[in-house]
Amino acid sequence: MPPDPFAATDALPVDAGRHLVVGPSNVGKTRTTAATLARWVESRGTDGVVVLDFAPEVERDGDLLGGRIDRFYRPPDGCWYGVLDAHAPRSDGRDDEDALELARSNAERARRLLDAAPSPRAVFVNDATIPAQADGDPTPLLAACSGAELAVCNAFESDELGTDDEVSKNERAALDALAAWADGRHRLGR
Repeated sequence: MPPDPFAATDALPVDAGRHLVVGPSNVGKTRTTAATLARWVESRGTDGVVVLDFAPEVERDGDLLGGRIDRFYRPPDGCWYGVLDAHAPRSDGRDDEDALELARSNAERARRLLDAAPSPRAVFVNDATIPAQADGDPTPLLAACSGAELAVCNAFESDELGTDDEVSKNERAALDALAAWADGRHRLGR
């Protein structure tokens, strides 16, 4: 039998409201979001479940940073699962301007995904600041979450990838807006 992907992970103890899971790389944000999604589906079914997955997959020093929810839990048929093949602007960009251009590409493609998402009963968002790294405005994402009984978003919160470049500044602005929107903020890691 394969190992349980949630063995050391707890789902958030929530059934309603707006929740933001934050922390640096590799502390379990995606796994926690996936565990919360799995618990919701097990107890309430797939009706109205929207999963928005914006996470790029970056390998650094042999470790996978980030990654999609389906690494831990494959949303079953009946869930609407939208995946962005995202760039990691600060890792992939040759310089700050190239990083900002990659962030703009992410934002444009994320907007199409957000526009396609149905109205949610429950929404789970992996790497919620990716669509806003170009301009710092998470309004389109927040609109896609409106009306949901439960919204769980996770986001990178650390200075490990930079602080002074435009992508980092925009990410912090988006994170501040998400924190103001959320009913609960759940910090993981150091």
